[in-house]
Amino acid sequence: MSAFQIPRRPLADTDLEISMLGLGTVKWGRNQNVKYPAFELPDDATLHQLLDVAESAGVNFLDTAPAYGIAEERVGQILRQRKGGGWVIATKTGEEFTDGQSHFHFTAPETEASIHRSLRRLNQPVLDLVMIHCSADDVAVLQETPVLETLHRLRDQGLVRAIGVSTMTGAGGLLAVELADAVMVPFSIGYRDHLPVIEKAHALGKSVLIKRALYSGPALEQKLSLQDHFESVLRVPGVTTLVAGTINPAHLRENLTAATQALTHLL
Repeated sequence: MSAFQIPRRPLADTDLEISMLGLGTVKWGRNQNVKYPAFELPDDATLHQLLDVAESAGVNFLDTAPAYGIAEERVGQILRQRKGGGWVIATKTGEEFTDGQSHFHFTAPETEASIHRSLRRLNQPVLDLVMIHCSADDVAVLQETPVLETLHRLRDQGLVRAIGVSTMTGAGGLLAVELADAVMVPFSIGYRDHLPVIEKAHALGKSVLIKRALYSGPALEQKLSLQDHFESVLRVPGVTTLVAGTINPAHLRENLTAATQALTHLL
């Protein structure tokens, strides 16, 4: 891999910049009820190796969540063992994974408790970005629960830098970009339904985080390279970062090589 460093873009209306490729951590802490083949949770040495590889390419953005089992705790523990790094961490509130099941909680007390728990787990005085981990009815979550109002209050208290929404539907995404600093949407070469959300966020100056970027659909699956996947997403105006998770350092190197090739071609 070359010395190319993954470029960074501003995170919402903060003084932070995040790399255009982010590292997802769901597999750091959860291997139950996930849409992946069976796997063992990685040991600490593997996680350090992943972060070494990411740092060497300029990646500084980690995405985690209480819904990812023990991932938040592991992120906090691993980063405490490392020097420097300048990591920007996004976590979430609203969904938790306990006793082998996901549970959604959007009340004000539950949201506040979630934020304070994340601060402790991540060993941070302030959370860089907190996203609402929406259920399928994301519009109702934003309009009919106090979760967004509570996050704004916690930001006013200095506990949160930026507020985002991880959405499920196009309607939820379009609403989210009006109400929050950032939005996280599914988007890939084979799934473009949320393009209007990205376009609206771009027009309003909001940050856009991409999830599920490597989905292509059966018709395209055999015809695409990793570079095709990354380029199809990163070339879209308004995309801030593409989040891709892995617990295999070799796979991370492959992702970084493909992202480097895509970005070198685009920038």
